[in-house]
Amino acid sequence: MPVKIRLQRHGKKGKPFYWLVAADARSKRDGKFLEKLGIYNPNTNPATIELDVDSSVKWLQNGAQPTDTAKAILSYRGVLLKHHLLGGVRKGALTEEQAEEKFNAWIAEKQEAIAAKVGGLDKVKADAKAEALKAEKVINEKRAAEAATALAPEPVAEKVEEVAETVVEEAPVSALDAAVAEAKGDAAAPSEDK
Repeated sequence: MPVKIRLQRHGKKGKPFYWLVAADARSKRDGKFLEKLGIYNPNTNPATIELDVDSSVKWLQNGAQPTDTAKAILSYRGVLLKHHLLGGVRKGALTEEQAEEKFNAWIAEKQEAIAAKVGGLDKVKADAKAEALKAEKVINEKRAAEAATALAPEPVAEKVEEVAETVVEEAPVSALDAAVAEAKGDAAAPSEDK
């Protein structure tokens, strides 16, 4: 019975996530499997990968063949490195402690790289938010300036109306026409003689 380490699709349409499983090569993609080794979620940035390293190494030692994508995931998490180091231990090139030390050093280096990527993504997100805030401030200042210019002619019109009202109370009708014409800037105003 040939065993494959492959991905099994789950999730909804447009938002897939996968289980990494050891399954009989003849079974359906989403059908029966022998053991669930981990999960892979490509919807997050960086992709979320949770993997049982020891079980994966056990299946590789027993002859399971990973698919191309599964091989990339196993390599990313260090399963293939651990399988390689355990091969060296079996041959006598390394001791168990040396292999474990090399594997842990590689894992620590990989974690630093992942943390740097996440930090870089956070910085890009913060910069984008700062740029959006700056653009919003510019737009708000522009709106405030436009509102101030739109409100400026209204006080002049109100003063003209106030002058006209005071002239109405103090002067006869013909003088009123002359005062309103002066306030509006008309040079020649028609006058009526009584």
